[in-house]
Amino acid sequence: MKILSWNVNGIRAVEKRGFIGWVRQESPDVLCLQETKAHPDQLSPELKGPVDTDGKVYRSYWASARKKGYSGTAIYSKTEPLDIKPLGVPEFDDEGRVLQADFKDFVLICAYFPNSQDAGARLDYKLGFCAAMLECCNKLVASGRHLVLCGDYNIAHTPIDLARPKENEGNAGYLPEERAWMDTFTAAGYADTFRDQHPGETGHYSWWSYRMSARERNVGWRLDYHCVDRAFMPRIANSIIRPDVQGSDHCPVQIEVT
Repeated sequence: MKILSWNVNGIRAVEKRGFIGWVRQESPDVLCLQETKAHPDQLSPELKGPVDTDGKVYRSYWASARKKGYSGTAIYSKTEPLDIKPLGVPEFDDEGRVLQADFKDFVLICAYFPNSQDAGARLDYKLGFCAAMLECCNKLVASGRHLVLCGDYNIAHTPIDLARPKENEGNAGYLPEERAWMDTFTAAGYADTFRDQHPGETGHYSWWSYRMSARERNVGWRLDYHCVDRAFMPRIANSIIRPDVQGSDHCPVQIEVT
């Protein structure tokens, strides 16, 4: 199963940059999107149900923010999940930040973690979301389920996960409290699939500022992840970042589940 996750920074914007053709070409089994910034009734038929190369229409599921043009997540899937639902916490569901899809062998969680913003203006909200997400994951594992938590975490975990760690100390996404939560999360039995397969490797990023030709110079941050419960890690055949894919300030991240 090929699973892709991408913060598209506006689904309608990325549609104009060849998104539908890209989905057809990539043909993922499941595609998770973050920062869709739209409600389903604002979308074209092609966005609601892209068509695969074999003519099969993807099923699509949406979690939209109450505020128009803000946040939001979506899942495209070739097969219908056994169940699909939001996180179940109103303060986060009101911003459309989570979709959970049950795929029999595991639960796939598509998540758009909040940005803690300048001077940590939303840090408490961010940490509340992180705590709720860890509780959700722990409950699933305790019930005997495997899980894949993918999306834009808005956290660069370690110094090798951003190009300029020293210059960004104290900035949103690299705050001590955010990095400490990632420590807590991984210590609780969850694996960062990319880092597990590429330990110590530098220069791998999934987000670049639009300013100062940051992407061309690869001055970026690794903010997008696929994490799994440690017991599920042997099923992850490949975990990669796709900087070749344009259209957003983020690029997709990809795993293959055997």
